[in-house]
Amino acid sequence: MLNEIVNYGKRHKILGEEGFGRKRVRWLLTFSSDGKYLGIIEQTEPGAKPGTGREFSNVPHLRFAGDTTMRQFLVDTAQYALLYGVAHDDKKIIAKHEFFLKLLLDAADAEPFLATIAKVLSDKGVRDRICRDLDEKIPKAKTSDNVTFAEITESKRRIIVDDVTWRSWWRVHYPTLFSKRKSVGQMLCLITGEMCDPAITHPKIKGIGRDVGGKEETTLIGYNLDAFCSYGLKQSRNGAVTPELAEQYAAALNTLIARHSYRLTGTKVVHWYSGPGEVPDELDPLSWLWKEPNVESNERVAQSQAQSLLDSIRSGDRPDILNYRYYSLTLSGSSARVMVRDWIEGQFGELASNIDAWFNHLAIVRREGRGLAPHPKFLAVLGGLVRELKDVPSAVETQMWRVAIRNESIPEFAMAEALARTKIDIIQDEPLNHARMGLLKAYHIRKGDNDMQPYLNEDHPSPAYQCGRLMAVYADLQHAALGDVGAGVVQRYYAAASATPALILGRLSRGGQFHLNKLDGGLAFWYQQRLVSIWGKIKDAPPKTLTLAEQSLFALGYYQQIAAPKKMDRNEPPETAKSRGERS
Repeated sequence: MLNEIVNYGKRHKILGEEGFGRKRVRWLLTFSSDGKYLGIIEQTEPGAKPGTGREFSNVPHLRFAGDTTMRQFLVDTAQYALLYGVAHDDKKIIAKHEFFLKLLLDAADAEPFLATIAKVLSDKGVRDRICRDLDEKIPKAKTSDNVTFAEITESKRRIIVDDVTWRSWWRVHYPTLFSKRKSVGQMLCLITGEMCDPAITHPKIKGIGRDVGGKEETTLIGYNLDAFCSYGLKQSRNGAVTPELAEQYAAALNTLIARHSYRLTGTKVVHWYSGPGEVPDELDPLSWLWKEPNVESNERVAQSQAQSLLDSIRSGDRPDILNYRYYSLTLSGSSARVMVRDWIEGQFGELASNIDAWFNHLAIVRREGRGLAPHPKFLAVLGGLVRELKDVPSAVETQMWRVAIRNESIPEFAMAEALARTKIDIIQDEPLNHARMGLLKAYHIRKGDNDMQPYLNEDHPSPAYQCGRLMAVYADLQHAALGDVGAGVVQRYYAAASATPALILGRLSRGGQFHLNKLDGGLAFWYQQRLVSIWGKIKDAPPKTLTLAEQSLFALGYYQQIAAPKKMDRNEPPETAKSRGERS
């Protein structure tokens, strides 16, 4: 996994370097060339929320641990750079502020303007003025907001951290700050498999976020507690990676999270492809799982795209992408740590085939019977398992993601959850959820049920399926005879009928005769023929009990029957057709 992440970074020239990183800066402190403070400018990115700042790349970054006076160079929080919100007698933070100023002075030979900034920030009066300006901002500045500096002249605004003047100096100076650090000993690198002097600590991973259980900065490889260490190995000797490669995997993963990740509920999925070139967005099968069609005419666009792409690969029209590989990484957070929940890789052609199968297996007739329902987004399928989407456990969405892109069997627990929610909807007379019904159908198809179709299959061999059909016809018969009667056949008997059909369907059969007597002869004959046909397909008596899997077949038979067109036999007399047409 780490090797593929590093390879992605190399292909895209995302080459992390020790002593550098990406940082988000909210406030730009501006000064004239002679050191006069000119004001602060809030940094923003197009479309971003207010207060989130702007991300800078190749920013100097120090990784230090323990109680030290060390602080960052050029970019640091308002607390340490300006003593913003700090008590006048807080000696620890004041010492770190002085270290921040010292780094600016040390770099003055490479970038003289930094000496000017250091001198200005040493003046309490200037710092107080800057802090007052921060207090007046809306939304108000935080002590944790990062700040950096710019030189303003008549011709331009020069942001120092974006300039190259200080970079060579920093590359030389950075290692001297850790000259007393002892080596942890030679170990095998996890990425290269060669002996190395491993990085003691690893760069932070950004963008996991609290919405998936993490923090804005988290650790992928870290061993700061005894519980994470083995065989007496300390710190990163438990997962040795060279300092250079540690920077590279972190930089590449941070870029992937920022540009190619999608949040599900409690996890984030990162995915990418490897090959001679880029995979165009319109040919990205994984993105079709969460893209939502924009207009009614394109509601099944993802499925058609998958089929079209698969056809072009099979026909040899797209040999350029046939041998590409895909990579999918599912991540979540646990406080300050990254949890790798799943890692999947494979051939691009296999992925296209699996996504096409996913859409085909989920395809289900609309509730009202007019064509197929729109293909469900992946989150809609997850939502079909629970009352609210936020209730989906991370382990469940991770497993279901693997099911979708690896063409694996639908887990029995997922079928059971979808079935339970379907029963509730039926009994409460709520519209049935297309994604739930599609998932039940996919469960049986992936179990080898070749008779399961998107639409009603009157010849399906399962007695449970046919019993569900009977339930739908008896409910329709009652409505035809009595109209709306409040709690009807479905509300009173569905739960029991789906578990013990022999007991309930016999009772419905006796009640059905009463309803038939309420109808005119032609319509009564039509319903009777339908009932006789379905009873005939059950052959023996209805099953006494049904397993959960059989109950899901019952639900599918019920659903597809009520969604089926209500057509009368062509040989019926015209007056019968007319009376039936009112309900067609």
